[in-house]
Amino acid sequence: MFKILSIDGGGIRGVIPAYLLREIETATGKRIAEQFDLVVGTSTGGIIAIGLTLANNRGKPKYTAADLLDLYEQQGKLIFERSFWDGLTDAHGIIDELYDAKNIEKILKKLTGTARLKDAIKPLVVTAYDLERREPYFFKSIRAGQRPEERDHFMWAAARATSAAPTYFEPMLLDTSTTGDAVRRALVDGGVFVNNPALCAYVEAIDLGARPDDIMIVSLGTGVNTRAIPYQKARDWGYAKWAKPIISVMMDGAADAADYHLQLLLPEREGKKRYFRFDTQLDKALDDLDAAHWANIEALKSEARDILREQAEDFTRMLGQLNPG
Repeated sequence: MFKILSIDGGGIRGVIPAYLLREIETATGKRIAEQFDLVVGTSTGGIIAIGLTLANNRGKPKYTAADLLDLYEQQGKLIFERSFWDGLTDAHGIIDELYDAKNIEKILKKLTGTARLKDAIKPLVVTAYDLERREPYFFKSIRAGQRPEERDHFMWAAARATSAAPTYFEPMLLDTSTTGDAVRRALVDGGVFVNNPALCAYVEAIDLGARPDDIMIVSLGTGVNTRAIPYQKARDWGYAKWAKPIISVMMDGAADAADYHLQLLLPEREGKKRYFRFDTQLDKALDDLDAAHWANIEALKSEARDILREQAEDFTRMLGQLNPG
């Protein structure tokens, strides 16, 4: 069976899939990259996907899922840190992005070093969107190996691009010229078109030669928004007031659509479940992408524990199918 791991976007809410992945590694005694044939991620899920497929100097997975959970706990607040001057001059991010990218870039460079996409120890796909060409852009480790002169980017750059959420961080300008011909891309968060990349992962698996009836997907969400947008308020909103809510609306809608289609594409067959979706409504934690304070991180971990309790049967079944026998 061709096994796929797909990880949603959601900013600091990446704590939830990181927690679940830690539980998978603890239960199986194996690293995530040893249990899946393809790892795909968007935004914060893209950062996790890169971390899970990064190799150490012995060609083994460099980080555990626990290491990546620690990254959110220890560095999350720094990533979403605003200077006093930024807060004073543009308190709501109306005329500029909310956060300077220097902190997240420093953290991502420390995380991945000089590793490049082609070095991923398992096929890896990370999503982004090209503003200038007005088209999706997929960072693919397979493509990086085939066409290194234009597709083999630093892993930190792929992580930075996939997490460049509009209004939160400035776009990532990717300009490579390894062969003398510059390949310029202005990239933002892949969540603007595919916050749940599981359907993209399915298509990628087919492209890699997997048979449709031999595919199993484990899709990890980052929590479902529960805050309604009242009609009486939204009816009079203009550009400024729609700026942040529209991002959440687009991400939620795209994630739900992918989930619906995959339930139809991958029904249970011969006693095996082929599509596992682990997610929860955010009843305890804030849904803000940048709510990186200690209390909310603890609440997000509590939401992850709720998933493990409420979907315990599916989780156990998934573990068994990942490592049969």
